[in-house]
Amino acid sequence: MASLFLTYIKEYMYQKNYAKRTVESYLYWIKNYILFHDKKHPDKLDNDDVEQFLSYLKNQSHI
Repeated sequence: MASLFLTYIKEYMYQKNYAKRTVESYLYWIKNYILFHDKKHPDKLDNDDVEQFLSYLKNQSHI
């Protein structure tokens, strides 16, 4: 995994005894969220960015 941020999240979740599939799922969605916002770090994003991503998933990805 190239991202230090995602590596940190992965290690943190394993320390908290999250199941492997849960960790994989969370990382998948976090990575997609970051890519959707042109690889901006989540610290630089706000609630409006979350709403944009969720709207995109609902309206265009049909998730």
